[in-house]
Amino acid sequence: MNMDPLLVTSNLPFDEWTSVLGSERLTGALLDCLTHHVHILEMNGESYRLAASKKRQKQTVQTKPIEKEDARPI
Repeated sequence: MNMDPLLVTSNLPFDEWTSVLGSERLTGALLDCLTHHVHILEMNGESYRLAASKKRQKQTVQTKPIEKEDARPI
């Protein structure tokens, strides 16, 4: 039996894994193997990557260069 550490992350709760794996039987067997003798950490809250992406998009919009068409003589 392989005893190497394994880290699995997902943004889906266990009851929605069937929608990804397609088979209820396969999902049940996989979750049974993965969750035997484990520690499950459930984190709720906004994703750091999503927050960083929104921040980058906001900065990009604010620093957008003026197009020639938008430039007006003073």
